[in-house]
Amino acid sequence: MNVRPRAFVTGIGAVGPHGVGVAAFDAGLRSGRSATRTISLFAADALACRVAGEVPDFEPDAVLGPRDRGRVARVVPLALLAAREALASAGFDPATLSEEIRRGLHVLVGSGAACVEYSERQYESYFAAARQGVSPFAVPCSTPGMLASEISIALGLGGPSHVLSNGCTSSTDALGYALDLIRAGRATRVLVGGADACITPAVLAGYCAMRVVATRWNETPARASRPMSQDRDGFVLGEGAWMLLLESETALRATGHTPRAEIAGYGATCEAYHRVALREDGADPARAMGLALTDAGITPEAVDYVNLHGTGTLLNDRVETRAVHRVLGARARQIPLSATKSMIGHPQGASGAAGVVATILGMQAGYVPPTVNLDIPDPDCDLDFVPQHARSAVVRYALCNCLGFGSKNSALVVRAVENAS
Repeated sequence: MNVRPRAFVTGIGAVGPHGVGVAAFDAGLRSGRSATRTISLFAADALACRVAGEVPDFEPDAVLGPRDRGRVARVVPLALLAAREALASAGFDPATLSEEIRRGLHVLVGSGAACVEYSERQYESYFAAARQGVSPFAVPCSTPGMLASEISIALGLGGPSHVLSNGCTSSTDALGYALDLIRAGRATRVLVGGADACITPAVLAGYCAMRVVATRWNETPARASRPMSQDRDGFVLGEGAWMLLLESETALRATGHTPRAEIAGYGATCEAYHRVALREDGADPARAMGLALTDAGITPEAVDYVNLHGTGTLLNDRVETRAVHRVLGARARQIPLSATKSMIGHPQGASGAAGVVATILGMQAGYVPPTVNLDIPDPDCDLDFVPQHARSAVVRYALCNCLGFGSKNSALVVRAVENAS
């Protein structure tokens, strides 16, 4: 019988609204602290939403150096910080990597908006300076693919370097593709995850025009992201980067690294229905989750926890609840589920990776993260969403779900390390 190669997580890096580093993210999750705040990156007074999940106390020059001021998008140093931490936490020092590892290490980043913040700055300069104020880096550094290239260049990694831009499911899909690369024998190590930083005037104005962001909580920003709550009124835009090092069993034997979890299954579908809306029945998101379970070789009875997409929009939360009911059946009411976005906002294409990292941290420490701000549960969202406070739990198998614009649905199964042998 042919046994498929397996993909183990050996390193994790995180930069998000709770701060820089995995320790800051873990502390925020355990304490159930909302990190959404009043926007400081630009003057948002004229917008209906003035709240976001910004990375606090972050100075890009400290990561890139002053020479690169104005040459790259804000997302680049965020992603680079998370990538460095992921490698370091696995036991790799980029400065001393062997030539074999350096040339074979794939870089795969999921990002919905990628370098849009840099593009927006260039357009602003162009029109403000009578169509003259454009950087010579305006074109190359505005392309989505440059996000992965900057990581590869900074760390000296010579393997394939790709960006997958697929809306909100981008990093979930990137992790799924990394799993497939390892299974197919095309890679033994993949530095993979998600990064987005599009808290910008134009992007937020667009979301305000769509009426999908929270507008009633500008005076109490920590309460603005409210998935599954009856009084929710939209999502809170977020930013950050969450990167993971995936290694095959062959790579693990060569390095002796200790696995932290396994990416065990992946499923994706397109509902082929609408640019932004979802069908009310939740059938297609359920299909994606079911495919992930089948790919992992487990049944719904094995699932101990679900990390939800959980944006806080009225339709999304209802549909996702129905999807979970469909795929898990009677077990849907028996297991904990939570929405990481209640604490960090919606980091767009990075949200799937953020949910996977949150899940792994909880698996290792014996807790499941909470859904904060869940004061008055929506009757249509009738599952155990772990309101307000983290909960002690043993999680062997977790389902991480993601939904996106363009009718996209993706899901991953994460297996605890004790089941990795």
